[in-house]
Amino acid sequence: MPGFVQIIEFTSSRIKEIEELGRPSRTGGSTAPKFRRIVATADRDHPGHYFTIAEFDSYDSAMENSGRPETSDFAARMAALCDGPVIFHNLDVMWEDRGDGAGNG
Repeated sequence: MPGFVQIIEFTSSRIKEIEELGRPSRTGGSTAPKFRRIVATADRDHPGHYFTIAEFDSYDSAMENSGRPETSDFAARMAALCDGPVIFHNLDVMWEDRGDGAGNG
């Protein structure tokens, strides 16, 4: 099933603070989050470099999620804990293969 993926790339020497900051904003708040799944990753080859991968049903649902007050608040507070700019990669899913033999393309 096609969808949309947003990859948030950042560097930080304060990752524990970012992790603590992010946990409640993912599920709490006045409106329900719109993501399918969020995966937080650390770049093994570049310590202090991180990627958050958020999967959505569509670009529109991603933008709706970005408009949540909880998301906006988290993004501002997270940026203050980063060692440089936060980079967003907005990607339309063309196809996927989950490795279960039922490739989706």
